[in-house]
Amino acid sequence: MTKIRREIVVAEALALLDEAGLDGVSTRQLAKRLGVEQPTLYHYFRTKKDLLAALAQAAMAPHATAPLPAPGDDWRAWFLDNTRNFRHTLLMYRDGARLHAGSAPTGDLDRIRHKMAFLVASGLPERDAQMAMLTASRFTVGSVLEEQADTGSGADLPPDIPTIDHESAFEAGLSLILVGLSDTSRPAGPIPCEIRRSDLRSATSIP
Repeated sequence: MTKIRREIVVAEALALLDEAGLDGVSTRQLAKRLGVEQPTLYHYFRTKKDLLAALAQAAMAPHATAPLPAPGDDWRAWFLDNTRNFRHTLLMYRDGARLHAGSAPTGDLDRIRHKMAFLVASGLPERDAQMAMLTASRFTVGSVLEEQADTGSGADLPPDIPTIDHESAFEAGLSLILVGLSDTSRPAGPIPCEIRRSDLRSATSIP
């Protein structure tokens, strides 16, 4: 059996994603690109679901390795930058939002705890911090899904209907989330003992 490093398989699969879109990613096409027999790929990924999970993790690497907030950082600026970075990462690959939304989350809980603790230490109620991050995540994924599905047919619309500017719409929505979140903030205080496991139940969807 021809041996190929796993990272090469994933990199080639990401290239296939960019060329053919998510619907065009298959073990058959990937094996053809790599010049191997299809069963060779089962050594790395038992199912297509496993392959897509690996692709989603690799595609999110730029966001997953971005610097974490530090004590003293402005939480509002960080919240905006973190969400924008998440959007930018989803847009790096064709159908990036579909890939992310359709895969089992593999978020780093330590990073998520750090982000949550930072927001709480900055004066946000714990529950509000969790829900704000989850809301930002789902808003961003939905926004990018719309953007990546845009066929550009807006040119056929009547002149009195404005053309959708995806980035401006995203920024407007993000600002509204931040305004609502700011209304719940209180003076910064000590970090609570530990973010409860129950509060992290859906945390792997948090950016």
